[in-house]
Amino acid sequence: MEPPAGPASTRHVPWNRLVLAVSLLTFWTPPTTAQLTIETVPPRAAEGSDVLLLAHNVTKNPLGYAWFRGETVDHSQLITSYRVDINVTTNGPTHSGREALYPNGTLLIQSVTQKDTGSYMLLVTKNDLQTERQTGHLHVYPVLPRPIITSNNSNPWEHEDTVVLTCGPETQNTSYMWWISNQSLPKSTRLELSEDKRTLTVFNVTRKDTGPYVCEARNPVGISRSDPFTLDVLYPVARPPLQASNTTVPEHEGPVVLSRLTDETGVSIRWLFKGQSLLLADRMTLSSDNSTLTIDPISREDAGGYQCEVSNRGNSRKSGPLRLRVTWQENARALDVGAITGIVIGVLLVLMPLAVLGCFIFLHSSCLTRY
Repeated sequence: MEPPAGPASTRHVPWNRLVLAVSLLTFWTPPTTAQLTIETVPPRAAEGSDVLLLAHNVTKNPLGYAWFRGETVDHSQLITSYRVDINVTTNGPTHSGREALYPNGTLLIQSVTQKDTGSYMLLVTKNDLQTERQTGHLHVYPVLPRPIITSNNSNPWEHEDTVVLTCGPETQNTSYMWWISNQSLPKSTRLELSEDKRTLTVFNVTRKDTGPYVCEARNPVGISRSDPFTLDVLYPVARPPLQASNTTVPEHEGPVVLSRLTDETGVSIRWLFKGQSLLLADRMTLSSDNSTLTIDPISREDAGGYQCEVSNRGNSRKSGPLRLRVTWQENARALDVGAITGIVIGVLLVLMPLAVLGCFIFLHSSCLTRY
């Protein structure tokens, strides 16, 4: 008879596997629950917009939530709280009427203002009365008004004055940029920006510095540009020389064109005749820029001295007189001599028969008296 079987022997485990198992037990720890976080949406808020403080990774089945202004649990800074099990919301001392707390712990702030900028803390109370807290941050930026460019000198003189242009109004957290004639600022020793770039200084202005100038204000939530601003640079105008297509013209002929030789821009032009403002007749036309006067046809009334006066807001200059001669006077004199001769001859032709007749009557009367 076989002896009874003994106890079952233990299965042999290789040493290297045992070392591996011990190592895994030593270094492996159960995965931790994801940490509570607060996300601000949108991350950069414009004044007047609505903002959500989103609560992420909130513990399951919490007992309640509470939102505070600041970074500590201070009941004087309580905004609002929510008890999940009884579905009750309680507003605190800092509740403005614009806040709403959702059942998932998210806080809505409507129509935010710059005073809403700051820290917000969420306190989550778990079922075991343990708490978890996390802080979010809200930064509210103003809606940028349209910038306005102002100048310290409305009528600077060329090569003499320095002009300071300022982009306003000043707002916080705002950067500024400038353009001249739709181009970024060129590198020039006559142009200087202030440290905050709100002020542009133009040294020794010239007529080429008229602009237009545009300033741009930027903050994290918007961009706004000013209306174009143009400098009115004053400069002395030169005496305008005149020329004429012809200075001696027979009456009823033409045209005669009078024009100034310089093409100076930014000036107004006035024509004078015999020292007085020219009254345009139907026979006269001016070019679109008033720099050319055309007379067609010429009349004897057009004879005399013409001048061109150019002016800007700084000063004015007149040209020397240019005299126009109409030759109707010489033709009229020759015509008068011929007319007079003809009249004399005509009168003589009429008077001679009358003289002969008178003489005959006189002789006849004398003869009758004698006899």
